[in-house]
Amino acid sequence: MSTVDRPGTALAAQLVDADVWSTDPHPLLTKLREQAPMAWNEERGFWAVARHADVMTVESDHKTFCAGGGILVDEIGVEYESPPTILHADPPIHTRYRRLVQPGFKPRVVKDLEPAVRARAIALADRISGGETIDVVQSLAVPLPVQVIGTMLGVPETHWDRFFEWSEAVIPGATDWPEEKRQSLMAEMVGYLVDATKERRKNPAQDVLTELAIAEIDGDQLSDDELAMFLVQLLVAGNETTRNLISGGLVALAENQGEWKRLRHDATLVPSAVEEMLRWTTPVIAFMRTATTDAEVGGQHVAPGEHLLMLFISANRDRDVFGPSADTFDVGREPNPHVAFGFGNHFCLGAALARLEARIVLEELVSRFASIELEGPVVRSGSAVIAGVKSAPMRFSN
Repeated sequence: MSTVDRPGTALAAQLVDADVWSTDPHPLLTKLREQAPMAWNEERGFWAVARHADVMTVESDHKTFCAGGGILVDEIGVEYESPPTILHADPPIHTRYRRLVQPGFKPRVVKDLEPAVRARAIALADRISGGETIDVVQSLAVPLPVQVIGTMLGVPETHWDRFFEWSEAVIPGATDWPEEKRQSLMAEMVGYLVDATKERRKNPAQDVLTELAIAEIDGDQLSDDELAMFLVQLLVAGNETTRNLISGGLVALAENQGEWKRLRHDATLVPSAVEEMLRWTTPVIAFMRTATTDAEVGGQHVAPGEHLLMLFISANRDRDVFGPSADTFDVGREPNPHVAFGFGNHFCLGAALARLEARIVLEELVSRFASIELEGPVVRSGSAVIAGVKSAPMRFSN
């Protein structure tokens, strides 16, 4: 099939427009699901995969659809000698990485973090006064994940603000910083994490960084550079995704006052509310895979070497899966088979930690405030990778 004959080109062309992501992408995503669930972006050269079932097909078959060809649209045409992150790795390399970093995210490790996360969340929530308008992004959603990652890595508090800048620099479209500044910050970040890795191997401490540094299976350990690579991912993913889960989820609750009242009335709904926040916000908008052989997705032929952009954000509003209420925010939604954490062998390692942070934030806020409401426009980033909330003025009332 010539590219001229491929479906959905006009719709898929809009997916690389920052204005789509800084406003409301869902009208476009609905059209994709209904009119061209496999749509071809001619400019960049990728298939946009819009339906839940098709996203699952791609994400669950790493042999047919590999991560090694890049996970972001901006990586099309880029070749790596070795995977730059664990997200870019396929088995058996991915299997090795996963085994060696898994000890840092065991249930015990995450459970042991709960008192520290609770203490941080309480301190931040205590600063919010009833009736006062605050930017919930800067006051709560930004500092908490940064503090948690800093605690996990045993990094001094004086460096935490730099963590935020580093993670912002990594995400395409998250800021309007010049490329020179982004590259400088990323180089600084890698250098810092490599040094931290070497220090922990010499002088172990009681933190997750040490757990990762000393992890060994059958005599195999991550090298300093491999561990630093993973720490970059932990820093960026653990900060960016959780921050936007919290801010986007609170925006959704402020826009749906009845759902906040449900949580106030029945706090046992908090865990399912977190799952709905994940579905609704979908912090990671999309990741890409590359076909390794001829394949068929959603009735569409995909040739070897062609790229497929899995639109998690679209899959999470698919009426075929979530029913007629797919566009309704429901804190009691059950079941909720969202794909906010991906699926298969690339399922997010930090899922339990993100859930923990979001749950604790909700528990602390719901116990304090009778209502929340927006006090101005929500400003979103134009990133097509992370569903970023730059600011959200909000008032909490006792």
